[in-house]
Amino acid sequence: MQLTYLEAIRQGIWEEMDRDPSVFCLGEDIGIYGGAFKVTDGFIDRFGPERVIDTPIAESAIVGAAFGASLTGMRPVAEFQFMDFIGCAFNQISNMVAKTHYLWGAPAPLVLRGPSGGYVHGGPFHSQNPEMWFVHNPGLKVICPATPYDAKGLIKAAIRDNNPCIFFEHKYLYRRIKGEVPTEDYVVPIGKANIVREGRDLSIITYAAMVHSALEAAEILSKDGIDIEILDLRTVSPLDREAIAKTVKKTNKVIILHEHSRTGGLAGEIAAIINEAAFDVLAAAGGALLAQSERRGSRSPQTEGILILKTNKNM
Repeated sequence: MQLTYLEAIRQGIWEEMDRDPSVFCLGEDIGIYGGAFKVTDGFIDRFGPERVIDTPIAESAIVGAAFGASLTGMRPVAEFQFMDFIGCAFNQISNMVAKTHYLWGAPAPLVLRGPSGGYVHGGPFHSQNPEMWFVHNPGLKVICPATPYDAKGLIKAAIRDNNPCIFFEHKYLYRRIKGEVPTEDYVVPIGKANIVREGRDLSIITYAAMVHSALEAAEILSKDGIDIEILDLRTVSPLDREAIAKTVKKTNKVIILHEHSRTGGLAGEIAAIINEAAFDVLAAAGGALLAQSERRGSRSPQTEGILILKTNKNM
Protein backbone atom coordinates (compact mmCIF):
# COMPACT_ATOMS: atom_id res chain seq x y z
CA MET A 1 0.00 0.00 0.00
CA GLN A 2 1.32 3.45 -0.96
CA LEU A 3 1.12 5.93 1.94
CA THR A 4 2.40 9.42 2.55
CA TYR A 5 4.81 9.94 5.45
CA LEU A 6 2.01 11.65 7.41
CA GLU A 7 -0.56 8.95 6.75
CA ALA A 8 1.94 6.26 7.76
CA ILE A 9 2.42 7.91 11.17
CA ARG A 10 -1.33 8.39 11.54
CA GLN A 11 -1.99 4.78 10.66
CA GLY A 12 0.66 3.54 13.08
CA ILE A 13 -0.82 5.43 16.04
CA TRP A 14 -4.37 4.39 15.07
CA GLU A 15 -3.41 0.72 14.93
CA GLU A 16 -1.68 0.87 18.31
CA MET A 17 -4.74 2.52 19.88
CA ASP A 18 -6.91 -0.22 18.38
CA ARG A 19 -4.53 -2.91 19.64
CA ASP A 20 -3.90 -1.61 23.16
CA PRO A 21 -6.52 0.27 25.24
CA SER A 22 -3.76 1.77 27.42
CA VAL A 23 -2.59 3.92 24.46
CA PHE A 24 -4.09 7.40 24.31
CA CYS A 25 -3.25 10.75 22.71
CA LEU A 26 -3.05 14.21 24.18
CA GLY A 27 -2.01 17.59 22.81
CA GLU A 28 -3.13 20.95 21.50
CA ASP A 29 -6.06 20.80 19.04
CA ILE A 30 -5.60 17.09 18.38
CA GLY A 31 -9.27 16.22 18.98
CA ILE A 32 -12.00 17.95 17.04
CA TYR A 33 -9.52 19.85 14.86
CA GLY A 34 -7.41 16.75 14.21
CA GLY A 35 -4.04 18.32 14.92
CA ALA A 36 -2.14 21.16 13.25
CA PHE A 37 -1.12 18.85 10.38
CA LYS A 38 -4.13 16.48 10.70
CA VAL A 39 -2.17 13.50 11.99
CA THR A 40 -4.98 12.74 14.47
CA ASP A 41 -7.84 13.63 12.14
CA GLY A 42 -10.82 11.40 12.91
CA PHE A 43 -9.29 9.92 16.06
CA ILE A 44 -11.79 11.50 18.42
CA ASP A 45 -14.69 10.02 16.44
CA ARG A 46 -13.20 6.53 16.69
CA PHE A 47 -11.70 6.55 20.19
CA GLY A 48 -13.63 9.29 22.02
CA PRO A 49 -12.55 12.31 24.07
CA GLU A 50 -11.21 10.18 26.94
CA ARG A 51 -8.48 8.77 24.69
CA VAL A 52 -7.98 11.79 22.41
CA ILE A 53 -7.54 14.68 24.81
CA ASP A 54 -7.34 18.33 23.80
CA THR A 55 -5.04 20.22 26.15
CA PRO A 56 -4.29 23.87 26.86
CA ILE A 57 -1.34 25.51 25.09
CA ALA A 58 1.03 24.40 27.84
CA GLU A 59 3.79 22.04 26.77
CA SER A 60 5.05 21.52 30.31
CA ALA A 61 1.56 20.45 31.40
CA ILE A 62 1.23 18.09 28.43
CA VAL A 63 4.50 16.32 29.28
CA GLY A 64 3.73 16.32 33.00
CA ALA A 65 0.36 14.69 32.42
CA ALA A 66 1.80 12.17 29.97
CA PHE A 67 4.62 11.30 32.34
CA GLY A 68 2.28 10.77 35.26
CA ALA A 69 0.00 8.59 33.16
CA SER A 70 2.93 6.48 31.98
CA LEU A 71 3.90 5.72 35.58
CA THR A 72 0.43 4.23 36.15
CA GLY A 73 0.76 1.82 33.21
CA MET A 74 -0.80 3.95 30.48
CA ARG A 75 0.99 4.56 27.16
CA PRO A 76 0.45 8.22 26.26
CA VAL A 77 1.35 9.69 22.87
CA ALA A 78 1.77 13.43 23.38
CA GLU A 79 1.83 15.81 20.40
CA PHE A 80 3.65 19.11 20.15
CA GLN A 81 2.19 21.32 17.42
CA PHE A 82 5.79 22.15 16.53
CA MET A 83 8.84 20.55 18.08
CA ASP A 84 10.39 24.02 18.38
CA PHE A 85 8.28 24.47 21.53
CA ILE A 86 9.46 21.28 23.18
CA GLY A 87 11.89 23.52 25.05
CA CYS A 88 8.95 24.75 27.13
CA ALA A 89 8.87 21.27 28.68
CA PHE A 90 12.62 20.81 28.95
CA ASN A 91 12.62 20.52 32.73
CA GLN A 92 9.96 17.83 32.73
CA ILE A 93 11.69 15.86 29.97
CA SER A 94 15.31 16.11 31.10
CA ASN A 95 14.90 16.10 34.88
CA MET A 96 11.92 13.79 35.32
CA VAL A 97 11.03 11.70 32.26
CA ALA A 98 14.65 10.82 31.42
CA LYS A 99 15.63 10.02 35.02
CA THR A 100 12.84 7.72 36.19
CA HIS A 101 14.38 4.39 35.21
CA TYR A 102 17.77 5.35 36.64
CA LEU A 103 16.34 6.60 39.93
CA TRP A 104 14.04 3.73 40.83
CA GLY A 105 13.76 1.38 37.87
CA ALA A 106 10.26 2.45 36.84
CA PRO A 107 9.31 2.21 33.17
CA ALA A 108 7.98 5.39 31.56
CA PRO A 109 6.36 4.26 28.29
CA LEU A 110 5.48 7.55 26.67
CA VAL A 111 6.02 9.04 23.23
CA LEU A 112 6.56 12.76 22.64
CA ARG A 113 6.01 13.46 18.95
CA GLY A 114 5.61 16.35 16.55
CA PRO A 115 6.85 18.14 13.42
CA SER A 116 10.38 19.47 13.11
CA GLY A 117 12.76 20.65 10.41
CA GLY A 118 13.01 23.38 7.82
CA TYR A 119 12.34 23.98 4.10
CA VAL A 120 8.76 25.13 4.69
CA HIS A 121 9.36 28.87 5.21
CA GLY A 122 8.37 28.58 8.85
CA GLY A 123 10.89 31.07 10.20
CA PRO A 124 12.89 30.81 13.43
CA PHE A 125 10.10 29.41 15.62
CA HIS A 126 8.76 26.68 13.32
CA SER A 127 11.81 25.32 11.48
CA GLN A 128 14.21 24.01 14.09
CA ASN A 129 15.83 20.61 14.56
CA PRO A 130 16.09 20.24 18.34
CA GLU A 131 16.91 16.53 18.43
CA MET A 132 20.41 17.02 19.83
CA TRP A 133 19.05 18.68 22.98
CA PHE A 134 17.72 15.24 23.90
CA VAL A 135 20.50 13.10 22.50
CA HIS A 136 22.55 14.76 25.26
CA ASN A 137 20.08 13.43 27.88
CA PRO A 138 20.70 9.83 28.98
CA GLY A 139 17.46 7.91 29.38
CA LEU A 140 15.71 9.04 26.20
CA LYS A 141 15.37 7.39 22.80
CA VAL A 142 15.40 9.87 19.92
CA ILE A 143 13.87 8.82 16.61
CA CYS A 144 14.01 10.64 13.23
CA PRO A 145 12.43 8.58 10.42
CA ALA A 146 12.91 9.41 6.75
CA THR A 147 10.40 7.18 4.94
CA PRO A 148 6.75 6.17 5.35
CA TYR A 149 7.77 2.56 6.04
CA ASP A 150 10.12 3.59 8.83
CA ALA A 151 7.77 6.26 10.16
CA LYS A 152 4.99 3.73 10.74
CA GLY A 153 7.23 0.97 12.00
CA LEU A 154 9.13 3.23 14.37
CA ILE A 155 6.07 5.00 15.83
CA LYS A 156 4.61 1.58 16.62
CA ALA A 157 7.90 0.45 18.16
CA ALA A 158 8.10 3.66 20.21
CA ILE A 159 4.58 3.23 21.58
CA ARG A 160 5.35 -0.35 22.62
CA ASP A 161 8.73 0.55 24.16
CA ASN A 162 8.90 0.84 27.95
CA ASN A 163 11.33 3.75 27.67
CA PRO A 164 10.45 7.37 26.87
CA CYS A 165 10.82 8.08 23.16
CA ILE A 166 10.98 11.43 21.38
CA PHE A 167 9.72 11.12 17.82
CA PHE A 168 10.70 13.84 15.34
CA GLU A 169 8.56 14.00 12.19
CA HIS A 170 10.08 16.13 9.45
CA LYS A 171 7.24 18.36 8.33
CA TYR A 172 8.74 18.82 4.85
CA LEU A 173 8.17 15.11 4.25
CA TYR A 174 4.58 14.90 5.54
CA ARG A 175 2.82 15.07 2.18
CA ARG A 176 5.75 15.23 -0.24
CA ILE A 177 6.85 11.61 -0.22
CA LYS A 178 5.05 8.31 -0.57
CA GLY A 179 6.25 4.78 -0.07
CA GLU A 180 5.18 1.17 0.21
CA VAL A 181 3.88 0.28 3.66
CA PRO A 182 2.78 -3.29 4.51
CA THR A 183 -0.85 -3.81 5.49
CA GLU A 184 0.13 -6.41 8.09
CA ASP A 185 1.42 -5.47 11.56
CA TYR A 186 5.15 -4.74 11.78
CA VAL A 187 7.65 -2.68 13.76
CA VAL A 188 11.05 -1.23 12.88
CA PRO A 189 13.61 -1.84 15.63
CA ILE A 190 14.78 1.27 17.46
CA GLY A 191 18.53 1.81 17.21
CA LYS A 192 19.10 0.01 13.89
CA ALA A 193 20.30 1.98 10.87
CA ASN A 194 19.38 1.04 7.31
CA ILE A 195 21.30 1.05 4.03
CA VAL A 196 18.86 2.78 1.66
CA ARG A 197 21.28 2.67 -1.27
CA GLU A 198 24.16 0.27 -1.81
CA GLY A 199 27.37 1.75 -3.20
CA ARG A 200 31.12 1.24 -3.42
CA ASP A 201 32.84 4.63 -3.81
CA LEU A 202 31.67 6.79 -0.91
CA SER A 203 29.30 6.57 2.06
CA ILE A 204 26.81 9.26 3.05
CA ILE A 205 25.67 8.93 6.66
CA THR A 206 22.49 10.90 7.31
CA TYR A 207 18.93 10.84 8.63
CA ALA A 208 15.43 12.35 8.25
CA ALA A 209 14.85 14.69 5.26
CA MET A 210 18.52 14.67 4.31
CA VAL A 211 18.18 11.02 3.26
CA HIS A 212 16.19 12.24 0.26
CA SER A 213 18.75 14.97 -0.52
CA ALA A 214 21.44 12.28 -0.43
CA LEU A 215 19.45 10.04 -2.77
CA GLU A 216 19.04 12.90 -5.24
CA ALA A 217 22.77 13.62 -5.13
CA ALA A 218 23.58 9.94 -5.58
CA GLU A 219 21.48 9.75 -8.73
CA ILE A 220 23.25 12.78 -10.19
CA LEU A 221 26.71 11.41 -9.34
CA SER A 222 25.86 8.00 -10.76
CA LYS A 223 25.83 9.61 -14.21
CA ASP A 224 29.54 10.29 -13.70
CA GLY A 225 30.20 6.73 -12.61
CA ILE A 226 30.37 7.54 -8.88
CA ASP A 227 28.57 4.91 -6.82
CA ILE A 228 27.25 6.30 -3.52
CA GLU A 229 26.17 4.27 -0.49
CA ILE A 230 23.64 5.92 1.83
CA LEU A 231 23.17 4.94 5.46
CA ASP A 232 19.95 6.18 7.07
CA LEU A 233 20.49 6.26 10.84
CA ARG A 234 16.72 6.28 11.54
CA THR A 235 17.36 6.79 15.26
CA VAL A 236 19.95 9.23 16.58
CA SER A 237 19.89 7.87 20.12
CA PRO A 238 20.85 5.11 20.36
CA LEU A 239 23.18 5.26 17.36
CA ASP A 240 23.98 2.16 15.35
CA ARG A 241 27.76 2.29 15.78
CA GLU A 242 28.26 -1.04 14.04
CA ALA A 243 26.46 0.10 10.86
CA ILE A 244 28.42 3.36 10.80
CA ALA A 245 31.75 1.54 11.03
CA LYS A 246 30.68 -1.09 8.49
CA THR A 247 29.78 1.36 5.71
CA VAL A 248 32.98 3.38 6.21
CA LYS A 249 35.08 0.22 6.07
CA LYS A 250 33.31 -0.70 2.83
CA THR A 251 33.85 2.54 0.89
CA ASN A 252 36.79 4.16 2.76
CA LYS A 253 35.31 7.63 2.26
CA VAL A 254 32.42 9.29 4.06
CA ILE A 255 30.19 12.35 4.02
CA ILE A 256 28.22 13.09 7.18
CA LEU A 257 25.10 15.03 6.22
CA HIS A 258 22.60 16.57 8.62
CA GLU A 259 20.22 19.49 8.95
CA HIS A 260 21.00 20.31 12.56
CA SER A 261 23.30 23.13 13.69
CA ARG A 262 26.89 22.65 12.59
CA THR A 263 28.24 23.28 16.10
CA GLY A 264 27.08 20.61 18.52
CA GLY A 265 25.27 18.61 15.83
CA LEU A 266 25.31 14.86 15.43
CA ALA A 267 28.17 14.92 12.93
CA GLY A 268 30.77 15.41 15.63
CA GLU A 269 29.63 12.24 17.40
CA ILE A 270 29.57 10.26 14.16
CA ALA A 271 33.04 11.51 13.27
CA ALA A 272 34.27 10.39 16.69
CA ILE A 273 32.76 6.92 16.15
CA ILE A 274 34.48 6.69 12.76
CA ASN A 275 37.80 7.77 14.25
CA GLU A 276 37.45 5.12 16.97
CA ALA A 277 36.22 2.25 14.82
CA ALA A 278 37.40 2.86 11.25
CA PHE A 279 40.09 5.56 11.21
CA ASP A 280 42.71 3.32 9.64
CA VAL A 281 40.55 2.52 6.58
CA LEU A 282 39.80 6.12 5.55
CA ALA A 283 41.23 6.88 2.15
CA ALA A 284 42.78 10.10 3.50
CA ALA A 285 42.51 9.80 7.24
CA GLY A 286 42.34 12.70 9.61
CA GLY A 287 39.93 15.17 11.15
CA ALA A 288 36.78 16.56 9.63
CA LEU A 289 36.13 19.18 7.00
CA LEU A 290 33.23 21.39 8.01
CA ALA A 291 31.21 22.93 5.24
CA GLN A 292 27.90 24.57 4.53
CA SER A 293 25.93 23.08 1.65
CA GLU A 294 25.80 26.51 0.03
CA ARG A 295 29.51 27.25 0.37
CA ARG A 296 32.21 24.59 0.63
CA GLY A 297 34.91 25.21 3.20
CA SER A 298 38.58 25.27 2.22
CA ARG A 299 40.48 21.97 2.27
CA SER A 300 43.47 21.50 4.52
CA PRO A 301 46.02 18.65 4.57
CA GLN A 302 44.73 17.55 7.98
CA THR A 303 41.05 17.26 6.98
CA GLU A 304 40.65 14.97 4.01
CA GLY A 305 39.05 11.81 5.36
CA ILE A 306 35.63 12.98 6.44
CA LEU A 307 33.39 15.62 4.96
CA ILE A 308 30.63 17.01 7.16
CA LEU A 309 27.76 18.89 5.58
CA LYS A 310 25.12 20.86 7.43
CA THR A 311 22.17 22.20 5.53
CA ASN A 312 19.06 24.12 6.46
CA LYS A 313 17.86 26.76 4.04
CA ASN A 314 15.53 28.33 6.58
CA MET A 315 17.94 28.70 9.49
